[in-house]
Amino acid sequence: MEIIPETRDKWSKKVEYLLAIIGYAVGLGNVWRFPYLCFRSGGGAFLIPFFVMLVLCGIPLAYMEMAVGQFTRRGPVGAIAKLCPFFKGAGLATVVISFLFTTYYIIIITWSFYYLFSTFQRRLPWTSCDPEWSSSLCWDNSTNSTLPRPSDSRSPTEDFYYERVLERSSGIEEQGSIHWQLLLILILCWIIVYFCIWKGPKSTGKVVYFTATFPYLVLLILLVRGLTLPGSEDGINFFIKPKWDLLLRAEVWVYAAAQNFNSLGVAFGGLITMSSYNKYNNKIIRDVLILALVDAVTCILAGFAIFSILGNLALNQGKDVGDVVKEGPGLVFIIYPEAFTMMPASQLFAFLFFFMLICLGIDSQFASVEVIVTTIQDHFGDIVKKYLKHKEVLVLLVCIVTFLFGLPNITQGGVWFFTLIDYYAAALSLMILAFFEVIGITWFYGKFYLHCAKRLARDIRDMTGSAPNIFFIACWYIISPILIFGIFIFSMIQYRPLTMAGYTYPAWAQVLGWIIAFTSVLCIPLGMVHAVRTAKGSNLLKKFRNSLKPQLLEERSEPVIEESSQVDAIKLPFSDQTHTQWISEK
Repeated sequence: MEIIPETRDKWSKKVEYLLAIIGYAVGLGNVWRFPYLCFRSGGGAFLIPFFVMLVLCGIPLAYMEMAVGQFTRRGPVGAIAKLCPFFKGAGLATVVISFLFTTYYIIIITWSFYYLFSTFQRRLPWTSCDPEWSSSLCWDNSTNSTLPRPSDSRSPTEDFYYERVLERSSGIEEQGSIHWQLLLILILCWIIVYFCIWKGPKSTGKVVYFTATFPYLVLLILLVRGLTLPGSEDGINFFIKPKWDLLLRAEVWVYAAAQNFNSLGVAFGGLITMSSYNKYNNKIIRDVLILALVDAVTCILAGFAIFSILGNLALNQGKDVGDVVKEGPGLVFIIYPEAFTMMPASQLFAFLFFFMLICLGIDSQFASVEVIVTTIQDHFGDIVKKYLKHKEVLVLLVCIVTFLFGLPNITQGGVWFFTLIDYYAAALSLMILAFFEVIGITWFYGKFYLHCAKRLARDIRDMTGSAPNIFFIACWYIISPILIFGIFIFSMIQYRPLTMAGYTYPAWAQVLGWIIAFTSVLCIPLGMVHAVRTAKGSNLLKKFRNSLKPQLLEERSEPVIEESSQVDAIKLPFSDQTHTQWISEK
């Protein structure tokens, strides 16, 4: 038996859901962040804290979000509001985070398309300095091999990225004009995103067959090619050589937890949203374990592929591997393109690499847009039906609005703004949102005591026929909140004013960054105030108490029954007693 609040779209096949959450979780961070963290934080020894944090934090939180989405059949705002209205602001905050994320994450896909189109030439354009775009700092070893290289010079790949692709200004205070080529590509990217999700799970489920699987083919090709290059052994040794003494540093464990947290997509609302389209009796734990396993394997596979090629690059440049290792855009748009110029069939490998980046990014992008669309539909469905008529129109409007908010990222000063919003929006505030989300679901789902986490476990049992292990209950109630709070505190202790390439952001930009960060955080207290004001009760204390009570079926006087493949007895989750039972037989 199944109780759902309303008729809702579903995934056509289970495999489409699995590919969707894998595509959402496995993204660019697996390629450009994990290998760098592993190298920086103990090499092979880093895998110990990585897997410990995966088990204690990553898997339990992903399990919690997927269960909540499947049980409530709502997006993040509606889901948390149904379990504990007082904390519904945490759900809204995840939607704000997803919105901010979609405005700048697609810029990385835009840059990748620019490089992809640039590979359709007889010679990769960043192979040497070109008077058409290169600056006075560009230094080409092939034409200046007899002269000493200036200390402030830049390689052709670096100059191509800054001068040709970004047309970078001197700082964020100098925004300049919009790069028209990037504008056209950005429009193309949003058209692709639109047609990936315009029909909801029906269209998304078909797209992920390709976008979620093709990157693994490219990673395997790059790994095989990398392992055959001279110097690859040195690169892999740098990647996996254990540095056991680093495990005694607290920041290494924080990095491991943060990597799991961000890689699995917890607290961005995507797991809740996509799971809300599941069948009621879907076996959640299998999906969680598959997601965690694929994500971890992808991180390790990407590490071997990247460091094998970096080892060859270091050999050709006569440098130590540690001198060519970078993270973020510097790795995929400067270091890797330079490595391709030294390979046979360089255009082919460059094309495959950037097409892989596009696939990795596009499914994370459209999943985040789906969070926004689903939230609007859940809470303003009647208005959408009345004025927009069809979901396709709503998706189009969301894409247009998000596109407009992303335009500052493709100006001449866009990369400075891109770095600012990435630093503040997706890092500093995320742990606060996750903390309130987990305590709202596992501490206050009904009453403040341990049985609250057990109540979520009971809901999972009612859906799937088997309750989660006591280990997950312990993680939800104690271990995960402590880890999240610890990560946040340590991040605040380590906080430094944002700098980039020797450039220190002005004070007004730092203030703007904090405003962006608190845009999402502010949703939490606002949601609390709204929940108390709208709750039933003759005084403030009664209103507060009622705002903590689950409101799962208040919107309907009669539950909607959906047939299931098995006989279930469902208990309403707002009480420890069974109020009503409905039985559906096969």
